[in-house]
Amino acid sequence: MERADKKKILFVCLGNICRSPAAEEIMRRQVEAAGRSDEFLLDSAGLIDYHQGEEADARMRAHAARRGYHITHLSRPVCYEDFFSFDLIVGMDDRNISRLRDLAPGLEEERKVVRMTDYCRIKVADHVPDPYYGGASGFENVLDILEDACAGLLERCCPAS
Repeated sequence: MERADKKKILFVCLGNICRSPAAEEIMRRQVEAAGRSDEFLLDSAGLIDYHQGEEADARMRAHAARRGYHITHLSRPVCYEDFFSFDLIVGMDDRNISRLRDLAPGLEEERKVVRMTDYCRIKVADHVPDPYYGGASGFENVLDILEDACAGLLERCCPAS
């Protein structure tokens, strides 16, 4: 039986093939490790539909796999219903945040839009950079930021008693 009070989080980047599917999988693994899988519904989406139905970028999948993550998400664009279905809509950079706020149908839905790096605990970053046009170090940096930010997000969603 699915819990009605699940925390529903949508991770968003431009194409939904690098940063947001990685964030979704990292968060899923951290939630599972904390024994709280039944408390969350996680998904990811992109602001463009260019890659709709495609797997995550092969380089991101490879770098993530080296850390034990298995990204299976297929790209999809953000849709109108997402603003009502999710409690948090987590953007990876300022352009994502700005576009999401523009798409939000109302003030209540706009307040759901947050920045991924606002949850960083150790890493000093004001955005999650897009690694698409970079090399291996860019993908590793993104994974480092996302691991830290997802841990911070989990702490804020589920503070220790």
